[in-house]
Amino acid sequence: MNTVLAGVVSHPSELPYGAYNEIQKPRRKCVLIDYDKLAQLAGFANYDDFRESHYNLVTESVVTDNNCRQAWWSESIAVGSDFFVENIKKKLGLRAKDRNVKEIGEGFQLREAMQSYITVSDCKIGQIEPQNTYFVGIYDDNTGC
Repeated sequence: MNTVLAGVVSHPSELPYGAYNEIQKPRRKCVLIDYDKLAQLAGFANYDDFRESHYNLVTESVVTDNNCRQAWWSESIAVGSDFFVENIKKKLGLRAKDRNVKEIGEGFQLREAMQSYITVSDCKIGQIEPQNTYFVGIYDDNTGC
C-alpha cells in the first residue's frame, strides 16, 4: 500500500511487478514465493484462503481510503504474537538490551526507545555540503559511463 499512500498508483494492481500481483496472480515459471509456506506463516490453512483474505484487505483499504501509515509496522523491530516477539527479542540477545515489548491492539511489538538514537550520536545535523554529494546517472563521454 506504500505506492497508494504516496499517490503513485490508485491500486496496487497497477504495479506489474509489485507484491500485490505476485500474490493475486501466482507465477507458474520463475516462482519467487513459496505460496504454501506464505499461507502457512500467515496462519491460513491453504494459499487460496490467504489470497482471498489478502484481496479483501487490500480492496477494503482502497475503497475506504484507509491508507494511512501504520507506525507499529515501520518503527518496530518485530510485530506479532507475544510468543513471536519475545522469541525474536531472545534471539537478538545483547542487541535487544533496552528494547521494549509493547502490546498494541491484538498483538505485540518490539521497539527501541526513541531517545537511544539521540543520546548515542554527537554529530550535528546540517545541510549536505557540495563536496559530500555524488550525482548518479550522469553520462560521461570520456569514460563511456
